[in-house]
Amino acid sequence: MSSLVVNLGILGFFKYFNFFIHNFQQAFSLLGQDFPYYTLNIILPVGISFYTFQTLSYTIDIYRNRLKPSKNFTNFAVYVSFFPQLVAGPIERAVNLLPQFKKSRSIGEKDISEGLRQILWGLFKKMVIADNCAEYVNLAFANPEAHSGSTLILGLILFAFQIYGDFSGYSDIAIGTARLFGFKLMQNFAFPYFSRDIAEFWRRWHISLTTWFRDYVYIPLGGSRGTKVNQIRNIFLIFLLSGFWHGANWTFLIWGGLNAIFFIPLLIKKRNRKHLNGIAIGRIFPSFSELGHISLTFLLICFTWIFFRAKNVQEAVNFIDVILQKGIAEMPHLDTIMSTKMLTLLLILMLSVEWFNRENSFALEDLEKKVPRFLRWSFYSVILFTVGMYMYTEETPFIYFQF
Repeated sequence: MSSLVVNLGILGFFKYFNFFIHNFQQAFSLLGQDFPYYTLNIILPVGISFYTFQTLSYTIDIYRNRLKPSKNFTNFAVYVSFFPQLVAGPIERAVNLLPQFKKSRSIGEKDISEGLRQILWGLFKKMVIADNCAEYVNLAFANPEAHSGSTLILGLILFAFQIYGDFSGYSDIAIGTARLFGFKLMQNFAFPYFSRDIAEFWRRWHISLTTWFRDYVYIPLGGSRGTKVNQIRNIFLIFLLSGFWHGANWTFLIWGGLNAIFFIPLLIKKRNRKHLNGIAIGRIFPSFSELGHISLTFLLICFTWIFFRAKNVQEAVNFIDVILQKGIAEMPHLDTIMSTKMLTLLLILMLSVEWFNRENSFALEDLEKKVPRFLRWSFYSVILFTVGMYMYTEETPFIYFQF
């Protein structure tokens, strides 16, 4: 218990102290009471949410007798501070990562080859896709009233690809780097934008966080057992906690609540576990029905991203208001360094590569088995050239470093 209190207390102080103080003041003001308050200029430690959850999983697994306490402090310290995934995940479980520090490791040609390929693909998604989308997205969100509704919709869609390229790109780099040292980290993304409903999306997006909440919060609350009311309550709690984990802002709570609202109809109809298998297995293309479900799911997710990206609730509401009132039929336009056509081609390249490799743990995993040596190395050269040619020149930090 003391371990949980200390870990959650540190996380709560650094991340949520000012949020609660400010909202207490506002609540008293609504009641006509003057509530003097002071906020602190707190510097949020990078990655605190990630390594706090890793430490919590270690404590809880020991309590549940799933893991024996480590007698080697160095191994435990390295587990908590393992550098490839320290600042933005994946959130590793002690039962998976800690034993890997205790045994000798041999690094083979396959480890190096697959590790470098995953790093290469992660760099492409971050430096080419995410960073170039970011320029367009920043312009769209900075002053929504200055743009047409169609421009904001395009900016929103590009934010969906920005956050995916940014976060999954980091995960690929982290997993690939760990592989070069002989460590195997868990898969954190499984091509989530190919999902056919919200439930499938959350089985594919930030897997290490969603499974953490499932195992340590959702199931202990009763999970899918009990009455429908209890199940709905549990879903809301999980999504609201997930939103609050991302940041001390009402926008994240609304983002979590919206995902819960989109998820609950599937739960009520018992369709939340309908799509446990891969999509279009054994086929090159999805059916029209599958494509329709993928498109609808993507649009719903894009709508939730408005609140994730906005600085406050008012900014999110203004963004939606402009979309509904101003020129959806117009051609979108923003002046950016990279042309919209070139960015579109690069997005098509990324989606095509990931679609045809969607049954693997990462996009380039089976390239050595499927593609002749000359074509394979030509493809690597094209990706490296693209990274060098189209990487965004201004510094663009990883989005999840702030969490």
